[in-house]
Amino acid sequence: MTPNFKSTLALVALIALSACSKKEAPPAPPPPPAPAAAAPAPAPAPVVEPVSVKQLVLANKLGADNKAVAPATAFAPADTIFAVVETAGTGKATLKALWTFHKGDKTAQVNEAQEELTLAGPASTEFHISKPSGWPKGDYQVEIFLNGTSAATEKFTVK
Repeated sequence: MTPNFKSTLALVALIALSACSKKEAPPAPPPPPAPAAAAPAPAPAPVVEPVSVKQLVLANKLGADNKAVAPATAFAPADTIFAVVETAGTGKATLKALWTFHKGDKTAQVNEAQEELTLAGPASTEFHISKPSGWPKGDYQVEIFLNGTSAATEKFTVK
């Protein structure tokens, strides 16, 4: 073999070996950065319940909590008559009490009172009527209006 031939053969073998040899794999890419912690979902807005009348109670005496001590529908002529309006809900509201006397088919207004309220939950609002000379015996009624709409009515008698 000639020296040129040996060199050429060595070169071909080197090329063949380099072509068959495995190439070194490129380094693995770095892992993606961890996602930022998701911000907590905002709390749902509280449900706002509009003001509503839950109950109307009549009495001739109130406790320290502005509630009826002994609910009644019959009163003495000298009694102060209380109407306790129990409400629930939040917001601004107007309560009105319309007191009337009924005799046969005739009706006479006795009193009208109104309260402007800003409520943040359950509350008791009291309205009352009194007459130092005494109430005439007969049938009466108190009607409670919430924002101009009738919300509760209670009939009572003076004996």
